[in-house]
Amino acid sequence: MNKDQLYSFQEAMIYSHKLSQISKALWKSVEKDWQNWIKDYGLNINEHHILWIAHHLEGASISDIAKFGVMHVSTAFNFSKKLEEQGYLTFSKKEDDKRNTYICLTDKGEELLLQTLNTYDPAKFGVFSASMPIKELFGRFPEFPELMSIIRNLYGEDFMSIFNKLEEKIEATIEEQVASPVIAAEEIASSHS
Repeated sequence: MNKDQLYSFQEAMIYSHKLSQISKALWKSVEKDWQNWIKDYGLNINEHHILWIAHHLEGASISDIAKFGVMHVSTAFNFSKKLEEQGYLTFSKKEDDKRNTYICLTDKGEELLLQTLNTYDPAKFGVFSASMPIKELFGRFPEFPELMSIIRNLYGEDFMSIFNKLEEKIEATIEEQVASPVIAAEEIASSHS
């Protein structure tokens, strides 16, 4: 081993193998659960992911969809085209950017996405259920700072920026939905006072 090298061949091989096996095992569980979640809506995972990203990025380009959806541009385009044919998306060009194709959810696409989100059941997701003992023991779900650092090094700051923006929008949407029944109940109560 070179004096300046921080790892041995053996360490590198074991690390790479462990990460590969863990990633594959997690993805297999997530993939199965995701497919079961959306099967009644006639969607596959790529299509659902595109609807989700388009909803949160509001006018995303096909390149944005591909980058954040971690899929090839042709995959993003082809599945988006299929969703357009079903009336869930529209394609457009911007006046100041004729090179990129942008997609936007239609009302029908927005409705379909919200229907899927309303049927989400955490108990039916293996990775979520398998995380519950950690939540019970430590009072929080597992955190991902080291993994996020790896993702940042693999995909760059643009990816992380989109990831963080998407996470913030999801949190805000959920907070809005949780607050809506409370606000509605308060409004009803005040109108009867």
